[in-house]
Amino acid sequence: MTRTSPALAEALPVWLKVGVLGFGGPAGQIALLHREVVETRGWIDDDTFARALSFCMLLPGPEAQQLATWLGWRLHGIRGGLAAGLLFVLPGLAVILGLSALYVVYGRSAWAGPVLLGLKAAVVALVVQALARIGRRTLKDRAGVAVAIGAFGLMAFTVLPFPLMVLAAGAVGWILGGKGEASAPVAPARAGGARVALVCLAAWLAPIALAWAIAPGSTLAWMGLTFSGLAAISFGGAYAALAYLGQASAVFGWLSPTQMLDGLGLAETTPGPLVLVFVFVGFVGAFQAAPLESAWIMGLLGGLMAAWATFAPSFLWIFAGGPLFERWGRRPRPARSLAMVSAAAVGVIGQLALWFAIHLLFRSGHTLEAGVLRVVVPDVDALNPGALGVVVLALGLTFALRLPMLAMIAVTVGAAVLLRAIGFN
Repeated sequence: MTRTSPALAEALPVWLKVGVLGFGGPAGQIALLHREVVETRGWIDDDTFARALSFCMLLPGPEAQQLATWLGWRLHGIRGGLAAGLLFVLPGLAVILGLSALYVVYGRSAWAGPVLLGLKAAVVALVVQALARIGRRTLKDRAGVAVAIGAFGLMAFTVLPFPLMVLAAGAVGWILGGKGEASAPVAPARAGGARVALVCLAAWLAPIALAWAIAPGSTLAWMGLTFSGLAAISFGGAYAALAYLGQASAVFGWLSPTQMLDGLGLAETTPGPLVLVFVFVGFVGAFQAAPLESAWIMGLLGGLMAAWATFAPSFLWIFAGGPLFERWGRRPRPARSLAMVSAAAVGVIGQLALWFAIHLLFRSGHTLEAGVLRVVVPDVDALNPGALGVVVLALGLTFALRLPMLAMIAVTVGAAVLLRAIGFN
């Protein structure tokens, strides 16, 4: 229970503060929420905060934004949840839209190259760090390790899609789950949940349906459908979801692997959830696919479509599906299924780290395909020594010196710019 009951007007500046200062990925954002809501103001106690965090980590999508939405909902109902969730996202959304616009104008300029190299080297280190952290938390037994290795192999060496990994991992967990009762009693569902669910679902799908009605098969329509599907299956956080997004971007021709790396590097520098990189993909992909006279409008619509399709489902999960999902998720078989999905996400993140490293460190390579098998083989002679040096620096700053994320990014960007300044290409 809450120890004090703030007015909604008192809570709004706090949610905005979290949105503006929410750097450092989910760990930093969750710590900031705990400090503001639990430690400083005592609006929520520690046990309630911990239970809410566990629940949000079971859901697909950005867990930190969902936690902010849950806290706002707990304090002030649906209007509080809407305020907290939106204010968590909007500052970062404005920043990434601005960076996306700058990217399409200046992304090929001479000064942009070393800056983007420094950002991409930092991304490789951050993905490896996420792999280590999530792996320690998730891989608790041999079955989990086996599922993670299998997911890595299938994503790295086949063309099988990411949703299939999620379904297969969930099925393995269901088979291994066994029988039993719910691990702890849960509160009954709130009245009106079905009505709220219908409203949230309709609001989520309305822009996507409108895009298909106006321009069926267009880039904007496919983006809405793709990002919505991803929002429903993106267990394991943004890094795991990026693997599926990379597949989709390649199929539709939205972004090149290099542009995907550029976008993730830019997203790491913004406040808010890391999945704001999806907004970059939507903006740049729609901009590049549109005729010149409408490119800016379509770029903005693509970025907003990606944002809506990615973040709107979080309100559905919290407002309507939360009580039911929590009760279902505590039963042995579903809980085991979710654990195996999380284990598969570790393997997917490992494949993502390998994919990033290959495309950053090697200037060329080739792909071998045979049926569903696909292997990317880099050209060893095309190794980029400058990129290798900056990546090694980023890994050392991250794991040896444990430098904060923004400081590490600043150093790697500075190092890449220095290499360019002294004539090392």
